[in-house]
Amino acid sequence: MSEEVLVSVADGVLEVTINRPEARNAMSKAVAEGISAAMDRLEAENDLRCAILTGAGGTFCSGMDLKGFLAGEMPIVPGRGFGGLTDWTPKKPVIAAVDGFALAGGMELALACDMIVAHTDAKFGIPEAKRGLVAGGGGVVHLPRLLPRQLAMELALTGDPITAQRAYELGLVNRVTDGPAIEAARALARTIAENGPLAVAASKAIIRDSWLWDVAELNAKQGPYIAAVFMSEDAREGATAFAQKRKPEWKGK
Repeated sequence: MSEEVLVSVADGVLEVTINRPEARNAMSKAVAEGISAAMDRLEAENDLRCAILTGAGGTFCSGMDLKGFLAGEMPIVPGRGFGGLTDWTPKKPVIAAVDGFALAGGMELALACDMIVAHTDAKFGIPEAKRGLVAGGGGVVHLPRLLPRQLAMELALTGDPITAQRAYELGLVNRVTDGPAIEAARALARTIAENGPLAVAASKAIIRDSWLWDVAELNAKQGPYIAAVFMSEDAREGATAFAQKRKPEWKGK
């Protein structure tokens, strides 16, 4: 894996760090491939319960590396999109820990994660229009689903950023912290990692996939997602641990 992406593991949480601080962590092809490879590891290793995606040097990601773009490089992984994450999602949760700027593709990358924790001084925006471009990594299609249309329009057409607090008020950010975003993200990740992994994965899948379901089919369509969970060893272990007033020992099966 490229040194432009650093990976570490602690307490069942995979931490993935974009390591191009000299370029404000602008997305290169190598970084996109590194993030994609890290997500493969998240999927493959049963002991990993969730991931945190962050940036080195006080910035999350300033978007596409325009120097690379001018040289003909696109920071996209086939089938996975910008940064290896905007066109798909792993089964396990991914938390974005945002310090500094999450701009253009950087904001789209954060939105591709399942949750966002941000430092109070962080800024979010899709300034592509200021550069004659369009936020094609999901910004102009996902923001209207997450925000009132008028607010999505403002972000896309002005290109102006918003603060972490404003993003929190709009429901784009889960938590705002005065300390490093990674610390608050670790606390959130630890809480998730303590829960049943099958239940977490099924819950994530239903929340994401149900965006496309007809309202009349919601209860029926979730059935296949949860049937295996209720029949699992983990479900029995969870109930037994509760009765015995102890911490459950999850097996992921």
